[in-house]
Amino acid sequence: MQIIGIVFISVMLSLSGCSNQTAPKGATEQPVQSSNPSPSAPPVELTEANDTLPLKPLGTAGEVASYYNRHLAIKDGAVYGWTDNDQPQIMMDDAIQIGVGDTTSYALLRDGQLIAWTEDPKAVVYLAKDIASFSAGRTGVFAIKNDGALWRYDSPDQTGVEIAKDVVFSSIGDGTDYYITKQREVFARGLAHRGQYGDGRLESTKDFIKVASDATQVKGHTGHVILLQTNGDVLGTGGNIYGPLSTHGLGDKAITWGVIFTGASHIATGSSHSVAIKEEGTLWIWGANEGTKPHQVMDQVVAAAAGKDVTLVKTRDGGIWFWQTGMEPRKIL
Repeated sequence: MQIIGIVFISVMLSLSGCSNQTAPKGATEQPVQSSNPSPSAPPVELTEANDTLPLKPLGTAGEVASYYNRHLAIKDGAVYGWTDNDQPQIMMDDAIQIGVGDTTSYALLRDGQLIAWTEDPKAVVYLAKDIASFSAGRTGVFAIKNDGALWRYDSPDQTGVEIAKDVVFSSIGDGTDYYITKQREVFARGLAHRGQYGDGRLESTKDFIKVASDATQVKGHTGHVILLQTNGDVLGTGGNIYGPLSTHGLGDKAITWGVIFTGASHIATGSSHSVAIKEEGTLWIWGANEGTKPHQVMDQVVAAAAGKDVTLVKTRDGGIWFWQTGMEPRKIL
């Protein structure tokens, strides 16, 4: 394991600008109350028939999750959870993907059921079934069904609403939400005051609109967003006071998409920093406390997530690593 030490520079500051989003009218699905690792692959694989992205589970890429100070990880089939720098505790098993929101945790079970819980993982809500993958954030959760239909749940106790069809990837941000269709087109809805759409506008929309194309992954966070294109380029737009977009719009914001990294197969972003994994497994990081130039910090990495001022990764040997920006990675599981 190759680790490059980084000197801790300053305490993390967070960008602002979040708001709840109202789901549009459409089909609904009611959650039911209850008391009760696969290898990763580059996301640029296209079908020969129609040159579109296939819908598939996230696999290992979905086995770590972080949102500000709340974190989840899957190791040896068990889900571990913790806050801040506490010791990880086993929550449950039988999950293939996990996610974290403001106060709610989520897990996709092997049988395709999406569940949610707040404090007690033994008291869960069953949100939906036949789910291929999902994304969680402050304002709720996106669930992509096996038929490509995208559903949104504002909270575990509210009815789900169908948002779109033919979706292969989604991201719940801190005020702006995104999804990617089979045709690799990116759609966004929500706040735009920091340039989160990347098309020059600074006013929000009530409906999803197309903001980019040729994308395989998109990750939104506190006033900014990064996306991964099929050629491995990482693009970013939005607020960039502390460098999560590298030098693109540094010191304020970028209102159009700009290339900030190349050769990536997986991306993640936190409130003030971002990371990318290259296909050979090297992890690269940039942003607050790390500098604006992407630099390598680890290798043998298969999954990564970013929180407020922390990075969480899983390595090929199944190890879970967790550290604050500006400090050295440390193995916790």
